Amino acid sequence: MRRALAVIDMQNDFIDGTLGTKEACAIVANVKQKIEEALKAGDDVIFTQDTHYDTYLETAEGKKLPVLHCIYGTKGWKICSSLKEYSENAQVFEKPTFGSVKLARYLATREYEAVEFVGLCTDICVISNVLMAKAVMPECAISVDASCCAGVTPQNHANALNVMKMCQIDIINE
Repeated sequence: MRRALAVIDMQNDFIDGTLGTKEACAIVANVKQKIEEALKAGDDVIFTQDTHYDTYLETAEGKKLPVLHCIYGTKGWKICSSLKEYSENAQVFEKPTFGSVKLARYLATREYEAVEFVGLCTDICVISNVLMAKAVMPECAISVDASCCAGVTPQNHANALNVMKMCQIDIINE
């Protein structure tokens, strides 16, 4: 069975940086374990990296979320140190907004039978990428490990999981 693990935006700014939360800090060890299990099983591991530039505040997103974050090349933009080694040998998709069209197309062309998503933030970038993947791969088994995700708030995390369930995404470890 051809499987992949998509690790969404496990970057310093979302963990303990400008947009970090205690919930995000709490999932890092779980995500590391999930990556190690995927690699041991021979699954592909793919990362996304939220990527903005100094002009971020002038963008549509920046006008609605006027907090500089994940500015290319900064410490906050980098994958967190405990996961960095895994990203160095993985496909990494830099993305200027919530969902990555390139990731969705890549997943579709690889003909995966199953794709599992983990990362940050459940209610923004995770849900965006999950639903894009479902749209381009309607027959693929797509799942989200709730214990390896965190939202902007715990309530938003739960809300996003419920929305994904309604869209026929399998939620595990809730």
